[in-house]
Amino acid sequence: MPTERLKVEIAAHTYFYYLFLKNKVKQEREQIQSECEKLRHFVSEEEQRLLQRLEEEERETLWSLEANVAQLSRQSSSLRTLISEIEKSRQTPAELLKEHLPGRAGLSDDGGYVPLRSKDVKLEEAKAVSTELKTPCSVPGMMEMLRKFRGDVTLDPDTAHPKLVLSEDRKCVRLGDTRQDLPDTPERFDPCPCVLGSEGITGGRRYWEVEVGDKTEWYVGVCRESVRRKGDVTLSPGHGYWVVWLEDGGHKPCTSPWTPLPVRVRPRRVGVFLDYEGGEVSFYNVTDRSHLFTFTDTFSGTLRPFFSPGLNAGGTNAAPLTLCSVPAQP
Repeated sequence: MPTERLKVEIAAHTYFYYLFLKNKVKQEREQIQSECEKLRHFVSEEEQRLLQRLEEEERETLWSLEANVAQLSRQSSSLRTLISEIEKSRQTPAELLKEHLPGRAGLSDDGGYVPLRSKDVKLEEAKAVSTELKTPCSVPGMMEMLRKFRGDVTLDPDTAHPKLVLSEDRKCVRLGDTRQDLPDTPERFDPCPCVLGSEGITGGRRYWEVEVGDKTEWYVGVCRESVRRKGDVTLSPGHGYWVVWLEDGGHKPCTSPWTPLPVRVRPRRVGVFLDYEGGEVSFYNVTDRSHLFTFTDTFSGTLRPFFSPGLNAGGTNAAPLTLCSVPAQP
């Protein structure tokens, strides 16, 4: 009988544990649904706000353009009238243009004709209308959403070019002046001054940020673990690299052909978001919370974070690239 009682007690405990677990899953499900609903609501509101700002900016720009067209049309009409008067006059054009008589073309008080004079034609320079849009292609809460997928990225010293100097915590990399005596392994980049992140990524979503500061040259992105590391390296998706870089004052994605990015505020910190299954590598300007560029591709195998601090350029670009600690979402 004790055995039967034990079985009953075990069954009772199992049943109560089942109810407890089921209730806990229900609560977690409701919490997730609630948070996602808040997120959808927030994104929808931000979308409407930004689209409204963009529409208002469009109207203002078109209004300025139309005002310029109207002004130029008026000036064109006045010039045509003046040219007609010059052609009808017996005076030379120089004599006519030097005259400064009052009145405008039309009828005078006594019914006589008053010719249009050059001083009556006021040529005003049309105001320049910028076609650059001020509304940022960004959602203020986007950084917080991305940071949910933050990963602790460190640098892999076994892949670093011999002239690259890594900090002790493997969070900073800069280009040194001399080559270090390091083994020439197949994993090591040479002669390109590059280094990979330690973690291989085979799925999921990852987000990390890199401090680029005032550097005049840098390369940040993602690459296949199987990329070529010796000799010339071609930074393009076709060769397994999805990289954005700064050189000669311009920000560019490593595509073919290279296309300058319309960067409004120079980034001091760059965010990289990898969606493996979604086939996207996106880059963000953390400084003004704007989107820079997104590569779309199909990924397979292992991917690694990719970094290069660029050449020192006589000491003007000697500052390091620094992997930042990404704050958790509040």
